[in-house]
Amino acid sequence: MPPETGKSLRYGLIALIFFATALNYVDRQVLALLKPMLEAQFGWSDQDFAHLGSSFQISAALALLGVGWFVDRFGVRFAYGAAVAIWSLAGMGHAIAMTVQQFVAARVTLAVAESVNTPAAIKAAATYLPLRERSLGIGLINTAPNIGAIATPLLIPPFALAFGWQAAFLVTGGLGFLWLIFWIVGTRNLDPVNAVTKSASPIKGVRWGALLSDRRSWAVIGAKAFTDLVWWFMLFWMPDFFARQFGMTQGNLGYPIALIYVLAAIGAVSSGALFPILLSRGFTINRARKLSMFLFALMILPAPLAMYAGNPWTAALLIGMALFAHQGFSTNIFGMTADIVPTARVASVIAMGAIAGNLSGTAMIEFAGWSLTSGTGYWPMFAICAVAYLVALAWIHLMVPRLEPVTA
Repeated sequence: MPPETGKSLRYGLIALIFFATALNYVDRQVLALLKPMLEAQFGWSDQDFAHLGSSFQISAALALLGVGWFVDRFGVRFAYGAAVAIWSLAGMGHAIAMTVQQFVAARVTLAVAESVNTPAAIKAAATYLPLRERSLGIGLINTAPNIGAIATPLLIPPFALAFGWQAAFLVTGGLGFLWLIFWIVGTRNLDPVNAVTKSASPIKGVRWGALLSDRRSWAVIGAKAFTDLVWWFMLFWMPDFFARQFGMTQGNLGYPIALIYVLAAIGAVSSGALFPILLSRGFTINRARKLSMFLFALMILPAPLAMYAGNPWTAALLIGMALFAHQGFSTNIFGMTADIVPTARVASVIAMGAIAGNLSGTAMIEFAGWSLTSGTGYWPMFAICAVAYLVALAWIHLMVPRLEPVTA
C-alpha cells in the first residue's frame, strides 16, 4: 500500500473514532433534553426520571467488567461496529417505548453497548495508528464527548418541537448506522501497526490481590468516585434545572446547556498545561499534582451560586466554570495514575475508577430524584458538587501522602 494511501486511511480512522465518540454522547443526552416533553406526555415523576438515569449508570458499570474481554476476543473492527449498531438500535428503540419499564430496557441496552466505545476506540488507535499519530487520535477521543454535549442541546430540542420526540430518537439513532457504513468500508484495508509474532512474550494478567492492596489504586478509585458523580449529575439533570429554575421552554433550554459544555471542552483542551508549568518552576511531582488539583477544586466552590443567579446565562457560566475545573481535576487524576501506578496495572485501575464513578453517579442521580420529589430542591446536590473535589484531594493525600514516580 502506498504511504499516502495508508496515511489517508489512518486519518479516516481518526475521524471515525471522533464521530463515534461524539455520537456516544449524543445518544445518551437526548433523553435528558426531552424530559419536559416526555414528562408532560407520560406523567413521569422526578423519581421515575432518576430511575432511568441510574439504570443507565449501573448497566454501564457492570458492562465495563467484560468490555475488555469482548473487544480482545472478537477484534476491534467487529466489536466497535457491533457496539455502535446495538446502541443506535437501542437509541431508536426509545421512540416506540410507552412505559417507564420500556424506556429502562432501552436505556440498559444503550448503556451496555456504549460502554464499549472508549476501550474499543483506544484499542483501534493503538492497533492501527503509529505512535506519532496516536496522540492525535486519543486527543480527539477526549475532545469528542464535549462536542457531542455541545451540539445535542443546540439541535435536539428545536428538532423535537418541529417533528416530535420520536423523530429525535430515530434520527440520532439512525446516524449510528450511517457511521457503520463508513466504518466497514473505511477500515477494511487498514493494516495493524505491529503484527503479533509467535515469539512475542505473553502478557501476564493483572494480580488483583496486589492491585487491591495497593493504596495507590485506592487513591485513583476514590478520586474518580468523588468527582465523576458531579459530571454524571450535571449531564443528566441540568436540562431539568434550567427548565425548572428559569422557566425555560423545550425550545430554548439547550442554549445555556451548550455554553456549559463549551467551557468544559475548553477545560479538556487547556487544563493539562498547568501541571508542566509548575514542574518547570521546580515543583516536585507531588506538589505540582496536588496544587493543580487544589486550584481546580477551588474553582468549583462557587457552583451553588447558580441557584441564585438572576438569569440562565449567569447560571450557565457558573456551572460551566465548574465543569471546566472538573476537566482539569480529571486530567490530573489520569496523569497521577500514569505517574504512580505500575504500567501493567494502569488500564485495570482506570477501569475500576470508571466503575466507581458510574456507581457514585448512580447514587447522585437517585438522590437528586428523591430531593426533587420531596420538595427539597437542587441545593443538596449543588452543595455536594462544591465540596466533592476538595474531599477527593483529601482522599488522595490520605492514601498517598507523597506522590512518587513509579520508577523511583
